[in-house]
Amino acid sequence: MPERPDPKKCREQDLGLFEITHRDGSARIGKLHTKHGIITTPMLLPVINPNLRTIEPREMWDSFGVDALITNSYVIWKHDDLREKALADGIHCLLDFPGTVVTDSGTFQSYIYGDVEVGPKEIVSFQRDMGVDIGTILDEFGRPDMTREELDRAVEITSERSELSLTEAGSELLLNGPIQGGTHPDLRAQASFSMGKAESEGRGFCVHPLGGIVPLMEQQRYRELFEILLASKSSLPPDRPVHLFGCGHPILFPLSIALGVDLFDSAAYAIFARDGRILTPEGTVKLEEISEWPFPSNSLHGHTPEQVKSMDLQKRSEILARHNLEITQSELAKCREAVRKGTIWELAEQRSHSSPYLREAFVWLQDQLDIPDEGPVGDSVLRLIASTDPLRQGGESLGEDIEYRPHILHMQALLAMRWRFPGSWWDSSGGDPDRVVLIEGTPPPWRITSMESVISLLIENPKTVILISTPIGPIPFSLEDVSPWCHLNGPEAIWHAVPDDEEITDSIDELGLSGIPVTRYSPEELYDNDPDKGSIIREWMDRCSIVDKLSVLCAIHPLDACKLTEGMTSRRSKTDRIVNVHSKGDHILSPRLTDGGISMALEGARRVNELITSKPPVFGIDSDDEDFPGIPRVCVIDDAIPFVGQGRNVMHGYITGADPHLIPGQPCLVVNSKGELVAHGTPLTSHLEMAFLRKGIAVKVREGAMKNPN
Repeated sequence: MPERPDPKKCREQDLGLFEITHRDGSARIGKLHTKHGIITTPMLLPVINPNLRTIEPREMWDSFGVDALITNSYVIWKHDDLREKALADGIHCLLDFPGTVVTDSGTFQSYIYGDVEVGPKEIVSFQRDMGVDIGTILDEFGRPDMTREELDRAVEITSERSELSLTEAGSELLLNGPIQGGTHPDLRAQASFSMGKAESEGRGFCVHPLGGIVPLMEQQRYRELFEILLASKSSLPPDRPVHLFGCGHPILFPLSIALGVDLFDSAAYAIFARDGRILTPEGTVKLEEISEWPFPSNSLHGHTPEQVKSMDLQKRSEILARHNLEITQSELAKCREAVRKGTIWELAEQRSHSSPYLREAFVWLQDQLDIPDEGPVGDSVLRLIASTDPLRQGGESLGEDIEYRPHILHMQALLAMRWRFPGSWWDSSGGDPDRVVLIEGTPPPWRITSMESVISLLIENPKTVILISTPIGPIPFSLEDVSPWCHLNGPEAIWHAVPDDEEITDSIDELGLSGIPVTRYSPEELYDNDPDKGSIIREWMDRCSIVDKLSVLCAIHPLDACKLTEGMTSRRSKTDRIVNVHSKGDHILSPRLTDGGISMALEGARRVNELITSKPPVFGIDSDDEDFPGIPRVCVIDDAIPFVGQGRNVMHGYITGADPHLIPGQPCLVVNSKGELVAHGTPLTSHLEMAFLRKGIAVKVREGAMKNPN
């Protein structure tokens, strides 16, 4: 295989910056800028023992696509020959690795052996002097079996060493700021806050590893592992990668990434190989127990299990280590693709069935998503749901866990909070609805399978709220084309399942329809509808659909949405879906055919901005907590206005405020400090990330408001 070219050093002003390129809830694909290249996360840092290299680092770079690795600075410091060569030639030369080199500090050795012989200042200066890209401070390891007082002290000692270590690192060495605290969520949150705000000469930590978790993984205490991950995330700055120190088994990747982990490290690829164990995404396989390879593997291709068993220990360890690293890289690639496609949580569901201990942790997480605990864990869970785009393109597989997927929960929460029944009915009458009709037993597209029934029901009684029964709960008929409800994949029988009365009552109550009589209805094939009334009803329903989407997805008050759609006309596709919406002769928005959402047009963006009376958002100033605060806005600095106004994307570092109800993936406005429209587009990050990040795209601008006519 040809050698890969050496990486390019990042720009000096970008050193240590982290940018987000894709996200799915808390899961994110990012780029971390270092002196020896820009590394893409989520990724694994393979652990390299300088004295025992099962796979040479250069081979990892050339053949396995490994962009960064981790080795132990304390091990190098302890060995005279290694120390002298590292200081004379640099760590990259010592390892023969051109990419990013991360080093640990000796903390794990203190856990294994009880103590280390180096001080916190000395080990940082050593990492700096041998040219490490990202070093680690000498933190105090917090074992799960330690007392609360001992763990308190570990957190305190680690915090006390922060400023000294950052000062010693200088401007070139990036540093890991580990989070300790054992299994106590409050201590983890406290440590995260302390380490997150630590700085020296304006520089803070670059990455935050969660320390002290190896004993939990060794004992498969995964529920506690994910609990402390969520607790730590609640207080960490969102512009820094999170690293699960010592975690490297593929079975843990999907769920860890779904909860916001960016970096992993492990020597499992080599250690397991020496012990005749083979990594797979579903668990570990022992070589001695198999007769055929139950998985594809380039590294093992051409060898039978019997042939590998007959090899000497060194050769067998090397070939199994290559397979283990190959599988690790492949699973991480699969996770990154899942983030891009919005299916990382579904992948985590699948992997959770691979281990009873992992399944236990996943079920606990589902309980948290359903009813979050108070405190740091619950805060992270609520943030995960709120930052998840509620809509999905294409189909979605129906499974036993679907109701707990964060985007489903987010959409249901938005419906409960923002959906309202119409203020006036198709016959221009007003008042509360007389009845709710739940359409059952019919598959999507409902505008084809149920429309005539709906029109008949509305002719019969105009004051009727039409809901559609789906396998994941009822939705208003006005949202019949919203994905994934209209694109659930499963046998036809899923649409004929009949929910019980209690489920229906609970769902209808959540939509604010409590106390209204409910009729359960299965569409009939023959109708005798009035064509004139049918045309009026279709126009009214089209408008209801746009009003409801503006209310639910964009936080625009239904009365304001009605003003926006006054005099509405629309153009339809060949499949009978609305393509463009005009009001008073102007194109204001376009429903998205891919997921049922909406894309604003420039005139629509101008009009919805005029409906907002509150001041533009400013970071650090709380906004009013309302159900309908208006379409989310992102406020940019004056220097960015000429570029964004011409249609350039909004970049992190040029933002002064963002509304907290902003949803990545849903429409937003870009305004100046006076609230005047500059552009409109789609946010790629959350409002919290916009407050911290200094690199990458914050809003993908759809159209600038200051474009030249030519």
